[in-house]
Amino acid sequence: MDILRRRNVMAALVCVAAVLPFVANPYQLFVANLIFIYVLLSVGLNLLLGYAGQLAFANAAMFGIGAYGTGLLQVHFGWPFLVAFPAGALIATAVGLTLALPALRLTGLYLALSTLAFAQFTQWVFLHWEGVTFGAGGFKTPQISFAPLPVDHRHGLYYLSLVIMVALVWFAGNIVTSRIGRAFITVRDSEVAAESLGVDLLRYKALAFGLSAFYAGIAGGLYSQMLNFVSPEGYDLFQMVLQKAMVVVGGLGSIAGSVLGAGTIVLVLELLREFKGAQEVVFGALLLVFIIFMRGGIISVIKRHIPGWEEPLHRAPTRPEADPPAASPLTPPAQERGAS
Repeated sequence: MDILRRRNVMAALVCVAAVLPFVANPYQLFVANLIFIYVLLSVGLNLLLGYAGQLAFANAAMFGIGAYGTGLLQVHFGWPFLVAFPAGALIATAVGLTLALPALRLTGLYLALSTLAFAQFTQWVFLHWEGVTFGAGGFKTPQISFAPLPVDHRHGLYYLSLVIMVALVWFAGNIVTSRIGRAFITVRDSEVAAESLGVDLLRYKALAFGLSAFYAGIAGGLYSQMLNFVSPEGYDLFQMVLQKAMVVVGGLGSIAGSVLGAGTIVLVLELLREFKGAQEVVFGALLLVFIIFMRGGIISVIKRHIPGWEEPLHRAPTRPEADPPAASPLTPPAQERGAS
């Protein structure tokens, strides 16, 4: 069963993704790239919701800010994608950090409603600030060139998304096994207890919101380039529901669960794309099943039946400390040797 351990399965999935462009058609490549983007969104949201316990509904807005920031910097200022892309992610991060301020005074439903209001305001800006965002019609983004590398736009963007996804999933795994991750858990479980232990609420809430917004901004920049088009309807309330569903289906408080949840939801929706009515019914039924019968998500079932999928909140030691050598029964204690 060692081959089914979490690290081995994740490594195998990355290897399959690396060779997929050699055997897949353009549509399959598009779906795989879409999964990478939603993995980033799901992991970032899980850091905020599953680990830090902040019930926020602004992730779709951050996704849109990252996409609009990247695209508009290219269109209005002529910035190349490789410069506009990180700038768009930083803009989303800055906005996410400001959302930590109301989170200091609001929790639970009140925080959810305030961030939902922010998301709706962001959607209004996308729709009505036509001089900047081009309004409801959206706008086309320039296509990235990977010259002098011998790859076309589709394959180059695919591998760029894959590398970024692997790096940021690894980074998130290191975050949650560090002191930061344990502070997130403490804030989630009890803010009063966290403060009594010396956890700075402003610092760690801001860090959780900032990290989540950064992941969403990165995903938005990749999404804008994958479609070569940005429009407001891609970042509406349903987008937020979709991302929440990925976290719930995969498992709250689990990085591996975020990966599995994003992949599952995207594949289910794509398989049912030809059946629009059935797509909505199956999506709703899937959510109900996981909310009622499998609250721990896919990852809870895997952990129950397959060893090696635990996600501890501390790093394993590099090597076990050697026990001190046991004294021989024939060797007298040091005090007795000195006395003699």
